[in-house]
Amino acid sequence: MLSDAFEPAVFPPLVTPYRLREVDDAFTIAVDRAPEAGAGSLFYVGRFALIDFALVLEPEEPLRLARKILFAGMNALADTLAVLSPPEKPIEFAYPASLLFDGALIGGGRLVWPHGCGEDDVPEWLVFGAMIRAGGMRDLGIGLGPTVTTLDDEGFDAWKPEEFTASFARHFMVEADSWAEKGFRSIGPRYLARLEKGKDAGKRGIDTNGDLLIHRDAQSPAERLPLLSRLSSPEWYDPVENEPRG
Repeated sequence: MLSDAFEPAVFPPLVTPYRLREVDDAFTIAVDRAPEAGAGSLFYVGRFALIDFALVLEPEEPLRLARKILFAGMNALADTLAVLSPPEKPIEFAYPASLLFDGALIGGGRLVWPHGCGEDDVPEWLVFGAMIRAGGMRDLGIGLGPTVTTLDDEGFDAWKPEEFTASFARHFMVEADSWAEKGFRSIGPRYLARLEKGKDAGKRGIDTNGDLLIHRDAQSPAERLPLLSRLSSPEWYDPVENEPRG
């Protein structure tokens, strides 16, 4: 059970949590408050069917490099889910920020920065936000297709948004410390190890600006999947419903 898997909701040092009302949107509020809230401000919603939180960051690198913090956030999100996951259930990413549990979409991450910030400018702030579809579907008699799932459908009936969010914060701080000590080379391989493997996946790497590079053979140039366009319209996110697609 999720309540047994997690420690009590203890947020790490340098993180200031703000619990929001169930009707609030953590990502929107984090973006609105980011300029004055400061680094480490973590906004989260204790909603019944959806885990929803957003973390304010203050990078020291230009935007073209700093946006790769998305991959650290995804690593932390997957590690948080792994705390409660049976070991035989795979946790994977669809590039760049869709989170898959046992092959089905369960949530994802988003990243945003101040409007007008140039690629070579150091952004005043970044916001990493995440959503996990948690539960409530079965109780309402709503069926989900095979390509989407929830914590509830996977048997984690006692999930607690505050504990999940606190666990994410702890995992993210580990990622941040690793980045500070070793640079992105400590983040990228862990992300790539969880990237879903399609047919003829080839060798994959992350470019300096966060684009995914796929080398299918030694004779052909690498295929490039741009990060920037995928951040502006995350494939996993339904903007109309303000929740993961499905």
